[in-house]
Amino acid sequence: MTLPVNFDSVSLDSILADWVCALHDQGVEAVMVLGPVPTGGRDEREVLAVHPPRMLSAAQALADSRDFGASWRESDAPLVAWQDISKSVFEQSSRWRRLWLAHGYQTLVRVAFSLPAGRAFECFMFSPRTFADRSEAATLAWSAFNIWPMLRRAIAEARVNLSPRELESLNMAFEGLTARETAVRMDCSERTVNYHLANAMAKLRTDNKLAAVQRACWIGLI
Repeated sequence: MTLPVNFDSVSLDSILADWVCALHDQGVEAVMVLGPVPTGGRDEREVLAVHPPRMLSAAQALADSRDFGASWRESDAPLVAWQDISKSVFEQSSRWRRLWLAHGYQTLVRVAFSLPAGRAFECFMFSPRTFADRSEAATLAWSAFNIWPMLRRAIAEARVNLSPRELESLNMAFEGLTARETAVRMDCSERTVNYHLANAMAKLRTDNKLAAVQRACWIGLI
């Protein structure tokens, strides 16, 4: 089962809208973010955010494809990719390319943010025009790196609502601390730490601490 994604989150939608607005002069009119399915394999991705919302079907088609997926991440392919969709040799066989082209988009720039175990978050920026050279793609990539911390936090909060103490307990588990060591750091009892961890595991739909930490990483909470 996939964790629900709240596309109606005002903060997330406003961040995306402001980002597209800021990139308008660079020709960008749509953005989307893909991330790993917390309960899925390395090839499985889901749409975490898309703007404008009418592009959700096209975004989902890209998430369902193998393009830029595990095989790409396991190779020496760059973290930033620039592609002219209209000239791609895969145009005729790729549903997501046909959908984006049908909406008038010609070019994409993809930026990957690596995660443990061969997963990654992927930001895509789409433009209705072709780019003259790679410097335009580099400008967009720089924009993605700048906005990513805020965007990742908004996406994570839209997916799972952990309390500050639950998140703190998970972060210390990620650092390798035991419940007793975490209790000393948090100035509380070991029982309280285990209570916070149990709540976090329930919200993340896991039955052990290691799985909760892993899932928190893939969601973007850690």
